[in-house]
Amino acid sequence: MENVKDVGIGMKISRVVAQAVRIPVSEPTRMSTRLLNRREYLIVTVEVDGSDEKGIGYVYAGTTGGVLLKGATTNLLAPVLVGRDPDGILDLWDRMYHETLLVGRRGLVLRAISAVDIALWDLAAKRLGAPLAVMLGGSARSVPAYASGGYYRPKAGPWNTAVVEEIRKNQALGFRDHKIKVGGLSIKEDAARVEAAVEAVGADGRLALDANNAYRSVAEAISATRAFEKAAGDLGLWWIEEPLSPDDVEGHRQIARTVETPIATGELHQTRWEFRQLIEQQAADIIQPDAGVLGGISEWIRVVRFAETFGIPIAPHWHANLHAHLAAASQNCLAVEHFMLEKDVYNFELLVTAATRLKYKDGLVDVPDRPGIGIEFDEHCLKQYQIID
Repeated sequence: MENVKDVGIGMKISRVVAQAVRIPVSEPTRMSTRLLNRREYLIVTVEVDGSDEKGIGYVYAGTTGGVLLKGATTNLLAPVLVGRDPDGILDLWDRMYHETLLVGRRGLVLRAISAVDIALWDLAAKRLGAPLAVMLGGSARSVPAYASGGYYRPKAGPWNTAVVEEIRKNQALGFRDHKIKVGGLSIKEDAARVEAAVEAVGADGRLALDANNAYRSVAEAISATRAFEKAAGDLGLWWIEEPLSPDDVEGHRQIARTVETPIATGELHQTRWEFRQLIEQQAADIIQPDAGVLGGISEWIRVVRFAETFGIPIAPHWHANLHAHLAAASQNCLAVEHFMLEKDVYNFELLVTAATRLKYKDGLVDVPDRPGIGIEFDEHCLKQYQIID
């Protein structure tokens, strides 16, 4: 135990700082249901007395909502945390959750709780001098990843050509597995994109589809999925994601029992209780927990262990810098979702120093061997993109 840092028993949380940032994307980008022209994030820092270590957490707010998340953190959660033991993370989660029952339980308050919880785990790992993955029982190793993209960008050229060119660029960077959007065009037009994408991916890789809640009925979703399956031919599809509203658990169950392609969902679900419903009703073949949405690392661990018990694989949504650690400490993770910063779709890493951005090679992302999550923020960029209330 000589190499383990002093954990500082008796320390108390002295300050919780929340910051909202807004980063524009260079080109307006569309998915099936929404237009993306910017990203907003909540950054949370947790400080303790008697230590220079700071825990950092972050979540995605949406194209707006960063200031609301900052207010929820400052006004609702910080008063619950200050003066308490930072090592009692599960107890602190319960306190935050129950303190905000009347205004929270889901939505932005849960995202704020997620950011704080992530910061607490980052702080705990830093105080032990260990990467988060190691602290959670895994190792600082490489984990499988897929290249995510395939958004609708008119300036990229004809739809089929654009998706093939993007896949070729992914492959040049070592990625064999890919995901593209569907649901933003007619089923016939999207099927043509799928056919072109599958041909580009070839037999050595896999293609997943993300509908982003595009379809308005079970029948429409089944019709679209079957068209995409036909377009994919013998190579098939890895999964189709969120064909319906996340609230339509029964609809997802019906689709999952009808089509050949695995149905994936969960990126917008929050807390273990919503995932329990998904799993018990057999509404997803693959679940996609997002630690920045469902309640942080504490809830992520509960959900993933529950899924593992039922033999259900996971494919976490977004935040590869964080999810690489969690995947390395899990036994049922298919791959983490990775966005190249150059695509300027998921632009979080603009806030991170170049030295601590996620490294990737040959379809794998490296779990950093630095303590905690292993990222450091570029203070100049944080200031540049900070939202002033």
